[in-house]
Amino acid sequence: QCYEEPLPVVLHSIRDNAALRAVDAMGLQELEAVRTILRGGSVIDWKRLNFRDVADVDHFLKLNLLDVANTQDERRLRGMLSQSVEYLRTTFGYRVAAPVAQPADIREVFLIASGVVRPKFRRIARIVAKCMHVVHHLEARELLFRTAIREADLCQVVDQRVMGEAKRMRELGFPIIEFSGNVKARSSLITKLLAKRESVAAQIFDRVRYRIITERADQIISVLEHLTRTLFPWNYTVPGQTHNSLVQFRDQIAKHPNRDELVRDLQIPLEAEDYKAPQNEFTGKGYRALNFVVDLPVRIDDFMRPGDEQIAEELGRVVFSLVEFQLVDQTAARANEAGDSSHDAYKRRQLGKVLRRLSRGLVVPKKKGAGKAPQKG
Repeated sequence: QCYEEPLPVVLHSIRDNAALRAVDAMGLQELEAVRTILRGGSVIDWKRLNFRDVADVDHFLKLNLLDVANTQDERRLRGMLSQSVEYLRTTFGYRVAAPVAQPADIREVFLIASGVVRPKFRRIARIVAKCMHVVHHLEARELLFRTAIREADLCQVVDQRVMGEAKRMRELGFPIIEFSGNVKARSSLITKLLAKRESVAAQIFDRVRYRIITERADQIISVLEHLTRTLFPWNYTVPGQTHNSLVQFRDQIAKHPNRDELVRDLQIPLEAEDYKAPQNEFTGKGYRALNFVVDLPVRIDDFMRPGDEQIAEELGRVVFSLVEFQLVDQTAARANEAGDSSHDAYKRRQLGKVLRRLSRGLVVPKKKGAGKAPQKG
Protein backbone atom coordinates (compact mmCIF):
# COMPACT_ATOMS: atom_id res chain seq x y z
CA GLN A 1 0.00 0.00 0.00
CA CYS A 2 1.08 3.58 -0.59
CA TYR A 3 2.02 5.63 2.42
CA GLU A 4 -1.09 7.62 3.34
CA GLU A 5 -0.27 9.15 6.73
CA PRO A 6 0.41 12.93 6.86
CA LEU A 7 3.95 13.77 5.86
CA PRO A 8 6.03 15.37 8.64
CA VAL A 9 6.30 19.15 8.75
CA VAL A 10 8.60 21.03 11.13
CA LEU A 11 7.07 24.48 11.60
CA HIS A 12 10.13 25.92 13.29
CA SER A 13 12.51 24.96 10.51
CA ILE A 14 15.35 27.46 9.90
CA ARG A 15 15.33 26.95 6.13
CA ASP A 16 13.60 30.29 5.48
CA ASN A 17 15.74 32.30 7.85
CA ALA A 18 17.19 35.15 5.81
CA ALA A 19 20.00 35.90 8.25
CA LEU A 20 23.56 34.84 7.55
CA ARG A 21 24.06 31.58 9.39
CA ALA A 22 27.27 30.82 11.27
CA VAL A 23 28.92 27.45 10.72
CA ASP A 24 28.18 26.30 14.27
CA ALA A 25 24.44 26.88 13.59
CA MET A 26 24.39 24.63 10.52
CA GLY A 27 23.06 21.10 10.63
CA LEU A 28 24.16 18.00 8.76
CA GLN A 29 22.06 18.81 5.68
CA GLU A 30 23.56 22.28 5.26
CA LEU A 31 27.12 21.14 5.92
CA GLU A 32 26.87 18.25 3.48
CA ALA A 33 25.65 20.62 0.76
CA VAL A 34 28.52 23.03 1.42
CA ARG A 35 31.06 20.23 1.53
CA THR A 36 29.93 18.87 -1.84
CA ILE A 37 30.68 22.25 -3.39
CA LEU A 38 34.01 22.72 -1.60
CA ARG A 39 35.18 19.27 -2.75
CA GLY A 40 33.70 19.40 -6.24
CA GLY A 41 31.92 16.18 -5.34
CA SER A 42 28.79 14.53 -6.71
CA VAL A 43 25.48 13.76 -5.04
CA ILE A 44 25.62 10.37 -6.78
CA ASP A 45 28.23 9.32 -4.21
CA TRP A 46 25.96 10.12 -1.26
CA LYS A 47 24.78 7.30 1.00
CA ARG A 48 21.47 8.95 1.93
CA LEU A 49 19.54 12.20 1.78
CA ASN A 50 19.11 14.49 4.78
CA PHE A 51 15.64 15.98 4.35
CA ARG A 52 13.93 16.52 7.69
CA ASP A 53 10.33 17.06 6.61
CA VAL A 54 8.04 17.78 3.67
CA ALA A 55 8.79 21.51 3.77
CA ASP A 56 12.49 20.69 3.28
CA VAL A 57 11.57 18.68 0.18
CA ASP A 58 9.33 21.46 -1.15
CA HIS A 59 12.12 23.99 -0.72
CA PHE A 60 14.62 21.72 -2.48
CA LEU A 61 12.28 21.08 -5.41
CA LYS A 62 11.53 24.79 -5.79
CA LEU A 63 15.27 25.53 -5.99
CA ASN A 64 15.22 23.05 -8.87
CA LEU A 65 12.26 25.09 -10.24
CA LEU A 66 9.77 22.29 -9.68
CA ASP A 67 6.58 22.71 -7.67
CA VAL A 68 4.42 19.72 -6.70
CA ALA A 69 1.40 22.05 -6.53
CA ASN A 70 1.78 22.58 -10.29
CA THR A 71 0.11 19.66 -12.07
CA GLN A 72 2.59 19.77 -14.97
CA ASP A 73 5.57 19.68 -12.60
CA GLU A 74 4.02 16.92 -10.51
CA ARG A 75 3.48 14.91 -13.69
CA ARG A 76 7.09 15.60 -14.67
CA LEU A 77 8.36 14.30 -11.33
CA ARG A 78 6.20 11.19 -11.70
CA GLY A 79 7.69 10.66 -15.14
CA MET A 80 11.23 10.89 -13.75
CA LEU A 81 10.29 8.42 -11.03
CA SER A 82 8.73 6.00 -13.49
CA GLN A 83 11.77 6.04 -15.78
CA SER A 84 14.13 5.54 -12.85
CA VAL A 85 12.19 2.58 -11.49
CA GLU A 86 11.98 1.00 -14.94
CA TYR A 87 15.73 1.47 -15.44
CA LEU A 88 16.58 -0.19 -12.12
CA ARG A 89 14.20 -3.08 -12.67
CA THR A 90 15.25 -3.87 -16.26
CA THR A 91 18.99 -3.12 -16.00
CA PHE A 92 19.80 -4.54 -12.55
CA GLY A 93 16.75 -6.55 -11.58
CA TYR A 94 16.03 -4.38 -8.54
CA ARG A 95 12.76 -5.01 -6.74
CA VAL A 96 11.53 -1.49 -6.11
CA ALA A 97 8.87 -1.56 -3.40
CA ALA A 98 5.46 0.01 -4.13
CA PRO A 99 5.81 2.80 -1.51
CA VAL A 100 8.84 4.01 -3.49
CA ALA A 101 7.70 3.18 -7.03
CA GLN A 102 4.12 4.44 -6.61
CA PRO A 103 3.94 6.86 -3.66
CA ALA A 104 0.71 8.68 -2.90
CA ASP A 105 2.78 11.86 -2.67
CA ILE A 106 5.90 12.15 -4.85
CA ARG A 107 7.73 13.87 -1.97
CA GLU A 108 7.65 10.63 -0.02
CA VAL A 109 10.49 9.29 -2.16
CA PHE A 110 12.82 11.96 -0.76
CA LEU A 111 11.66 11.45 2.82
CA ILE A 112 12.02 7.68 2.57
CA ALA A 113 15.54 8.17 1.15
CA SER A 114 16.26 10.31 4.23
CA GLY A 115 14.94 7.67 6.66
CA VAL A 116 12.20 9.99 7.91
CA VAL A 117 9.36 7.66 6.88
CA ARG A 118 9.37 3.98 5.88
CA PRO A 119 13.07 3.61 6.86
CA LYS A 120 13.25 -0.02 5.71
CA PHE A 121 12.97 1.23 2.11
CA ARG A 122 15.60 3.94 2.57
CA ARG A 123 18.31 2.31 0.47
CA ILE A 124 16.19 1.65 -2.60
CA ALA A 125 14.61 5.10 -2.34
CA ARG A 126 18.09 6.63 -2.24
CA ILE A 127 19.04 4.75 -5.42
CA VAL A 128 15.83 5.80 -7.14
CA ALA A 129 16.42 9.46 -6.17
CA LYS A 130 19.90 9.34 -7.71
CA CYS A 131 18.46 8.02 -10.96
CA MET A 132 15.79 10.74 -10.95
CA HIS A 133 18.58 13.30 -10.62
CA VAL A 134 20.28 11.92 -13.75
CA VAL A 135 17.05 11.54 -15.74
CA HIS A 136 16.12 15.15 -15.01
CA HIS A 137 19.53 16.34 -16.15
CA LEU A 138 19.51 14.29 -19.35
CA GLU A 139 16.03 15.33 -20.38
CA ALA A 140 16.64 18.99 -19.55
CA ARG A 141 19.64 18.88 -21.90
CA GLU A 142 17.54 17.25 -24.62
CA LEU A 143 14.83 19.88 -24.12
CA LEU A 144 17.38 22.63 -24.74
CA PHE A 145 18.56 20.97 -27.97
CA ARG A 146 15.03 20.46 -29.27
CA THR A 147 13.80 24.01 -28.75
CA ALA A 148 14.93 27.22 -30.44
CA ILE A 149 16.00 28.99 -27.27
CA ARG A 150 18.91 31.40 -27.63
CA GLU A 151 21.82 31.22 -25.24
CA ALA A 152 21.58 35.00 -24.85
CA ASP A 153 18.01 34.66 -23.53
CA LEU A 154 19.11 32.04 -21.00
CA CYS A 155 21.99 34.27 -19.87
CA GLN A 156 19.58 37.14 -19.36
CA VAL A 157 17.29 35.04 -17.16
CA VAL A 158 20.28 33.75 -15.19
CA ASP A 159 21.61 37.26 -14.67
CA GLN A 160 18.25 38.54 -13.49
CA ARG A 161 18.02 35.74 -10.92
CA VAL A 162 21.60 36.03 -9.68
CA MET A 163 21.73 39.80 -9.48
CA GLY A 164 18.27 39.85 -7.94
CA GLU A 165 19.59 37.71 -5.11
CA ALA A 166 22.69 39.94 -4.89
CA LYS A 167 20.43 42.96 -4.39
CA ARG A 168 18.43 41.14 -1.73
CA MET A 169 21.58 40.10 0.15
CA ARG A 170 22.83 43.69 0.18
CA GLU A 171 19.48 44.92 1.48
CA LEU A 172 19.67 42.36 4.27
CA GLY A 173 23.06 43.72 5.28
CA PHE A 174 25.18 40.73 4.29
CA PRO A 175 28.97 41.33 4.61
CA ILE A 176 29.54 41.57 0.85
CA ILE A 177 32.04 44.04 -0.60
CA GLU A 178 31.37 43.10 -4.22
CA PHE A 179 28.87 40.93 -6.12
CA SER A 180 29.48 41.29 -9.85
CA GLY A 181 29.14 39.25 -13.02
CA ASN A 182 30.25 39.12 -16.64
CA VAL A 183 30.21 36.97 -19.76
CA LYS A 184 33.59 35.68 -20.99
CA ALA A 185 34.72 37.47 -24.16
CA ARG A 186 35.01 35.50 -27.42
CA SER A 187 38.80 36.01 -27.51
CA SER A 188 39.07 34.51 -24.01
CA LEU A 189 37.02 31.48 -25.09
CA ILE A 190 39.35 30.91 -28.06
CA THR A 191 42.43 31.22 -25.83
CA LYS A 192 41.02 28.76 -23.32
CA LEU A 193 40.27 26.19 -26.01
CA LEU A 194 43.79 26.52 -27.41
CA ALA A 195 45.50 26.36 -24.02
CA LYS A 196 44.47 22.83 -23.05
CA ARG A 197 44.49 19.71 -25.19
CA GLU A 198 41.44 18.21 -23.48
CA SER A 199 39.23 21.30 -23.78
CA VAL A 200 36.30 21.39 -26.19
CA ALA A 201 33.67 24.12 -26.52
CA ALA A 202 31.07 22.10 -24.58
CA GLN A 203 33.48 21.92 -21.62
CA ILE A 204 33.90 25.65 -21.11
CA PHE A 205 32.10 26.08 -17.81
CA ASP A 206 32.81 29.75 -17.12
CA ARG A 207 31.12 31.59 -19.98
CA VAL A 208 28.91 33.30 -17.39
CA ARG A 209 30.75 34.19 -14.18
CA TYR A 210 29.97 35.88 -10.88
CA ARG A 211 32.41 37.10 -8.26
CA ILE A 212 31.54 37.61 -4.61
CA ILE A 213 33.94 39.31 -2.21
CA THR A 214 33.19 39.09 1.50
CA GLU A 215 34.58 41.27 4.26
CA ARG A 216 36.35 38.38 6.03
CA ALA A 217 37.45 34.86 5.18
CA ASP A 218 35.34 33.33 7.97
CA GLN A 219 32.18 34.56 6.20
CA ILE A 220 32.78 32.56 3.00
CA ILE A 221 31.06 29.38 4.21
CA SER A 222 28.06 31.28 5.54
CA VAL A 223 27.56 33.12 2.25
CA LEU A 224 27.98 29.88 0.30
CA GLU A 225 25.42 28.09 2.47
CA HIS A 226 22.99 30.97 2.00
CA LEU A 227 23.30 30.70 -1.78
CA THR A 228 22.44 26.98 -1.64
CA ARG A 229 19.19 27.93 0.10
CA THR A 230 18.21 30.84 -2.12
CA LEU A 231 19.82 30.65 -5.55
CA PHE A 232 21.17 27.35 -6.83
CA PRO A 233 20.47 23.72 -5.91
CA TRP A 234 23.55 22.04 -4.45
CA ASN A 235 22.72 18.78 -6.24
CA TYR A 236 23.64 20.35 -9.58
CA THR A 237 27.11 21.51 -8.64
CA VAL A 238 29.30 20.28 -11.52
CA PRO A 239 31.60 17.52 -10.15
CA GLY A 240 35.34 18.00 -10.59
CA GLN A 241 35.07 21.71 -11.43
CA THR A 242 35.80 23.15 -7.99
CA HIS A 243 39.15 24.89 -7.43
CA ASN A 244 39.41 25.63 -3.73
CA SER A 245 42.53 27.09 -2.19
CA LEU A 246 40.70 29.25 0.32
CA VAL A 247 38.39 27.31 2.66
CA GLN A 248 38.98 23.85 4.11
CA PHE A 249 36.00 21.85 5.34
CA ARG A 250 38.07 20.07 7.99
CA ASP A 251 38.93 23.43 9.60
CA GLN A 252 35.31 24.56 9.53
CA ILE A 253 33.76 21.49 11.09
CA ALA A 254 36.43 21.43 13.80
CA LYS A 255 34.75 24.52 15.28
CA HIS A 256 31.27 22.99 15.39
CA PRO A 257 29.84 22.18 18.86
CA ASN A 258 28.46 18.86 17.50
CA ARG A 259 31.65 17.97 15.65
CA ASP A 260 31.94 14.32 16.73
CA GLU A 261 28.33 13.51 15.87
CA LEU A 262 28.54 15.27 12.51
CA VAL A 263 31.82 13.62 11.53
CA ARG A 264 30.32 10.24 12.31
CA ASP A 265 27.33 10.88 10.02
CA LEU A 266 29.16 12.42 7.05
CA GLN A 267 28.49 10.85 3.64
CA ILE A 268 32.21 10.55 2.94
CA PRO A 269 34.87 10.11 5.68
CA LEU A 270 36.59 13.28 6.82
CA GLU A 271 39.92 11.73 5.76
CA ALA A 272 38.89 12.35 2.14
CA GLU A 273 39.74 16.01 2.74
CA ASP A 274 43.43 15.03 2.65
CA TYR A 275 43.15 14.67 -1.13
CA LYS A 276 44.10 17.85 -2.95
CA ALA A 277 42.58 18.29 -6.40
CA PRO A 278 44.97 19.55 -9.09
CA GLN A 279 44.80 23.29 -9.64
CA ASN A 280 44.77 25.25 -12.88
CA GLU A 281 48.28 25.11 -14.36
CA PHE A 282 48.27 28.85 -15.10
CA THR A 283 47.28 29.94 -11.59
CA GLY A 284 49.95 31.55 -9.43
CA LYS A 285 51.13 29.63 -6.36
CA GLY A 286 49.90 32.30 -3.97
CA TYR A 287 46.45 32.66 -5.54
CA ARG A 288 43.63 31.92 -3.10
CA ALA A 289 39.94 31.64 -3.99
CA LEU A 290 36.96 29.30 -4.13
CA ASN A 291 35.75 28.69 -7.69
CA PHE A 292 32.96 26.28 -8.54
CA VAL A 293 30.44 25.69 -11.32
CA VAL A 294 26.73 24.98 -11.05
CA ASP A 295 24.16 23.87 -13.60
CA LEU A 296 21.61 26.53 -12.80
CA PRO A 297 18.03 25.49 -13.65
CA VAL A 298 16.07 27.88 -15.87
CA ARG A 299 12.31 27.78 -16.59
CA ILE A 300 11.62 28.29 -20.28
CA ASP A 301 7.82 28.61 -20.24
CA ASP A 302 8.03 32.18 -21.61
CA PHE A 303 10.34 31.15 -24.47
CA MET A 304 8.36 28.19 -25.76
CA ARG A 305 6.46 28.38 -29.05
CA PRO A 306 3.03 26.78 -29.60
CA GLY A 307 4.65 23.83 -31.34
CA ASP A 308 6.85 23.11 -28.30
CA GLU A 309 4.00 22.00 -26.04
CA GLN A 310 4.35 18.33 -26.93
CA ILE A 311 8.09 18.48 -26.28
CA ALA A 312 7.45 20.17 -22.93
CA GLU A 313 4.95 17.49 -21.96
CA GLU A 314 7.60 14.88 -22.67
CA LEU A 315 10.69 16.62 -21.28
CA GLY A 316 9.41 19.30 -18.90
CA ARG A 317 10.00 23.04 -18.86
CA VAL A 318 13.36 23.31 -17.15
CA VAL A 319 16.77 23.52 -18.82
CA PHE A 320 20.22 24.16 -17.35
CA SER A 321 22.73 26.95 -17.83
CA LEU A 322 26.34 26.59 -16.67
CA VAL A 323 27.42 29.35 -14.30
CA GLU A 324 30.74 29.81 -12.50
CA PHE A 325 30.92 31.43 -9.07
CA GLN A 326 34.02 32.74 -7.33
CA LEU A 327 34.01 33.50 -3.61
CA VAL A 328 36.92 35.29 -1.98
CA ASP A 329 37.46 37.59 0.99
CA GLN A 330 38.77 41.13 0.44
CA THR A 331 42.24 40.40 1.89
CA ALA A 332 42.75 37.48 -0.49
CA ALA A 333 41.24 39.48 -3.36
CA ARG A 334 43.84 42.23 -2.90
CA ALA A 335 46.67 39.68 -2.70
CA ASN A 336 45.38 37.95 -5.84
CA GLU A 337 45.94 41.14 -7.85
CA ALA A 338 49.63 41.38 -6.99
CA GLY A 339 52.72 39.76 -8.52
CA ASP A 340 52.60 36.13 -9.61
CA SER A 341 48.95 35.76 -8.54
CA SER A 342 47.58 38.62 -10.64
CA HIS A 343 45.23 38.18 -13.56
CA ASP A 344 47.79 39.76 -15.89
CA ALA A 345 50.39 37.17 -14.85
CA TYR A 346 47.81 34.40 -15.34
CA LYS A 347 47.01 35.61 -18.86
CA ARG A 348 50.70 35.89 -19.77
CA ARG A 349 51.30 32.27 -18.76
CA GLN A 350 48.19 31.12 -20.60
CA LEU A 351 48.93 33.11 -23.78
CA GLY A 352 52.54 31.93 -23.68
CA LYS A 353 51.43 28.31 -23.85
CA VAL A 354 48.92 29.05 -26.63
CA LEU A 355 51.59 30.80 -28.66
CA ARG A 356 53.97 27.85 -28.24
CA ARG A 357 51.28 25.43 -29.42
CA LEU A 358 50.34 27.57 -32.41
CA SER A 359 53.93 28.35 -33.40
CA ARG A 360 55.50 24.91 -33.48
CA GLY A 361 57.83 24.82 -36.46
CA LEU A 362 57.56 28.58 -36.86
CA VAL A 363 59.45 31.59 -35.50
CA VAL A 364 57.85 32.87 -32.31
CA PRO A 365 57.64 36.69 -32.07
CA LYS A 366 60.27 38.02 -29.70
CA LYS A 367 58.36 41.15 -28.78
CA LYS A 368 56.16 41.18 -25.72
CA GLY A 369 52.95 41.68 -27.76
CA ALA A 370 51.80 38.09 -28.13
CA GLY A 371 48.90 39.17 -30.31
CA LYS A 372 51.10 39.44 -33.45
CA ALA A 373 50.90 36.66 -35.99
CA PRO A 374 53.90 34.27 -36.03
CA GLN A 375 56.27 34.82 -38.94
CA LYS A 376 56.92 32.09 -41.45
CA GLY A 377 60.16 30.20 -41.04
